[in-house]
Amino acid sequence: MDRHERLGALLDMVGQRDKIDVDETAEELKVSPATIRRDLDHLAERQLLTRTRGGAVASNVAYDLPLRHKAARHAPEKQRICAAAVRMVERGMVVGLNGGTTATEVGRALATRPDLNDRGESPALVVVTNALNIANELAVRPNIKLVVTGGVARQHSFELTGPLATRILDEITIDLVFLGVDAIDPLRGAYAHHEGEASINRLMASRARQVVVVADSSKLGGHAFAQICPATEVNMLITDISAEPTMIDAFETEGVEVVTA
Repeated sequence: MDRHERLGALLDMVGQRDKIDVDETAEELKVSPATIRRDLDHLAERQLLTRTRGGAVASNVAYDLPLRHKAARHAPEKQRICAAAVRMVERGMVVGLNGGTTATEVGRALATRPDLNDRGESPALVVVTNALNIANELAVRPNIKLVVTGGVARQHSFELTGPLATRILDEITIDLVFLGVDAIDPLRGAYAHHEGEASINRLMASRARQVVVVADSSKLGGHAFAQICPATEVNMLITDISAEPTMIDAFETEGVEVVTA
């Protein structure tokens, strides 16, 4: 486990348990207590948790981790998921992307797909996003026409949310939207931790002809605070090969096509 993975694991542990002990955590992660202390100090400096005597407790952002700490988690799985996702995209499509690490990787993969990189008379793709980090990367791509929603930026996810973000989406149609989610369950549907993100993601999905959720298997069967949409409104789920067969069957029973990568 490298440092990025360890930091992510520590944040997960704090979020799930509310508090952790240095010595117990060091034994669990098979590193020295000194290493855990340094990692906890590093995370506390970024206000991702609160240090205590002998450990740490959850802070108000423990369940909503900044992208730089999320990016390294399940990285190989996300890369395979994104490769499968971009194969669905055809030239001339209007593609929607929300925020999060998986959707960000989809955006990067689209931007570098060889057959979409030539400069024609018209853009190869139109990409609609409410994520500032995705917009920042795609704005320099001359082969992509970029449409960014308005809204108020959230520091931890870089997503634009609120009433200002809905105005553009009310006036457009999207061919294919890729939704990154915090959790998805065959009965409860797709979820986000933040209600503002869930609201704008819900609207983006409603404007799309096809809704594709991109999520690694760790997010299957879970739930978060705010629902994006029920599973019956998801056309396809792209996940990794570690997904439980019973979970795949449950999604397919709800009419969701499941692709494992």
